[in-house]
Amino acid sequence: MSRLARATLCRLSLVAVLALSGPQASALETISFNTPGASKDLRAALQGASLLLTAQAEKRTDPQDIFAAARAEYGRLLGALYAEGHYSGTIRVLVDGQEAASIPPLDAPTRIDQIEVQVDPGPQFLFSTAAIDPVADRSKLPPAFAFGQVARSGAVRDAAAVAVLTWRDAGHAKAQVAGQAITADHRTQRLSAAITLDPGPRLRFGRLTVQGADRMRPDRILAIAGLPEGQVFSPAEVDRAADRLRRSGVFQSVALTEADRVRAPDLLDIDATVVEDRLHRYSVGAELATEEGFALTGYWLHRNLLGGAERLRVDSAITNIGADTSGVDYSLGVTLDRPATFTADTTLSLSAKIGHVADVREDYDSAALSAGVSHVFSNKLSGSLALAYEFSKGNDARQDFLYRNLSLPLGATWDNRDSSTDATKGVYIDAEVKPFYGLGTTDSGVRLKMDARGYRGFGAGRFVLAGRVQAGAIYGAGLLQTPRDFLFYSGGGGTVRGQPYQSLGVNALRSLTDDYRTGGSFFLGTSVEARVKVSRKIGMVGFFDVGRIGLDSLTDDAGGWHSGAGLGLRYDTTVGPIRLDVAAPVGGTTGDGVQLYVGLGQAF
Repeated sequence: MSRLARATLCRLSLVAVLALSGPQASALETISFNTPGASKDLRAALQGASLLLTAQAEKRTDPQDIFAAARAEYGRLLGALYAEGHYSGTIRVLVDGQEAASIPPLDAPTRIDQIEVQVDPGPQFLFSTAAIDPVADRSKLPPAFAFGQVARSGAVRDAAAVAVLTWRDAGHAKAQVAGQAITADHRTQRLSAAITLDPGPRLRFGRLTVQGADRMRPDRILAIAGLPEGQVFSPAEVDRAADRLRRSGVFQSVALTEADRVRAPDLLDIDATVVEDRLHRYSVGAELATEEGFALTGYWLHRNLLGGAERLRVDSAITNIGADTSGVDYSLGVTLDRPATFTADTTLSLSAKIGHVADVREDYDSAALSAGVSHVFSNKLSGSLALAYEFSKGNDARQDFLYRNLSLPLGATWDNRDSSTDATKGVYIDAEVKPFYGLGTTDSGVRLKMDARGYRGFGAGRFVLAGRVQAGAIYGAGLLQTPRDFLFYSGGGGTVRGQPYQSLGVNALRSLTDDYRTGGSFFLGTSVEARVKVSRKIGMVGFFDVGRIGLDSLTDDAGGWHSGAGLGLRYDTTVGPIRLDVAAPVGGTTGDGVQLYVGLGQAF
């Protein structure tokens, strides 16, 4: 053996001997956590703040980790005491009987058998002084920050934050805390908190500068953001500008920050950092229902057609593939949207659509052209107005028909749901008033429709009650002189599950046979669902749906009603729950047997 080999072997042997002879780590046996005199809520807060209890719950036993948690335990528990207004408490953390704070870090134990945490919270302090000066609006200060209230540290922080924000809302963008005097009197158990603010000057918006834009034209970014240069600074306006840029759909991320320095005389520039998204996007969806057959939908999107966030979208659908009661329907539509037209919150839309409907009652082709605007009034409320020309031509069991009309649809949407695909709280209301002027043999009138949904969650969203009301009416136009795609049907996955697709309508000629059945002029539908999570990914749903169609009103004899009920299974994915519903008729005469529905997202 060479001299080098022998030397290497000796070094390896020495390392092995030292490793075997050194002290070995031992698993932690117990952690006791004592809080004499603490209320139930305070004890829970202290336990929630404890790093040692967290380590125990995570089954971490390495002595180095446990010792580090023990030394950090003092600060964590002290913060929890201050948060509940206890400023004279005592904390002890004993590691095998020795105070953790007295053990030098370099002398960390290699074996820990027992840790005892002792917290004496002491009395709860009240505010003797709760003052902030100057304040822009004293009424906005939190009521918890006042003389005689429990002196929680969070109340002091919240009051300072609200006071600064109030000044910023008044245009003082550089407002900040300039000083604080906080004194705890242990003899009287009182806390004095006096905070001094520096509001700084009232500022106006300066220039918006953009970084990260590649394909987008800078002038269009400024127009979409809509930041009011020269007007008094407002944090809400900064947030709205960022929301408008995100809403354009061009960017993966948007961040707006205020410049560090004020530009003379009183202008504050805003810096926008954006990351552009991919130019194109496409999506394909599929749904399956027993009688409606298979449905394929999809779209292709160009996010930035002309460099100004113009969105070109092509939508297509093929439905009723293999349906029992109709032929295959299809549609193709093209829409061009231009945001920030007329105002920063207004989008101009141009669209064209063609389609074909083939079922046992009627067969027709349709086309539509429209130009309109949509406006975002707030993050919850939006509205739309358009001018459209619509055309349909085909035949039914009686005769050929041709419908042509001009319409002026006016819509509004209120949406404060927490999710568009799986809501647990909130309300969604979509309503439209659509006056139409008939050309040729088509009557004139107005079409009204509404879709209202509400959600209420219980148990942190594990249980959800969901309700839906749909309604529609046509006034001023005769049934047979109204475009067929304006009329209302009931039945199927979008209205009454358990009943065949569009199985409920009206007999147009009131004959003894059903040969002349068509959609009605009036519709009312309601749905109720009870949703429960049985695991993180899997949910169960019970539901009941009711629908009614009317000819002259919702109560006439020419119409009718039907209902259905069933159970559903949900499996959560990143794009929404996969839906499987099984339903059967409960009332009415339009169907029998079980219906199956498969799709993506909740039924409503």
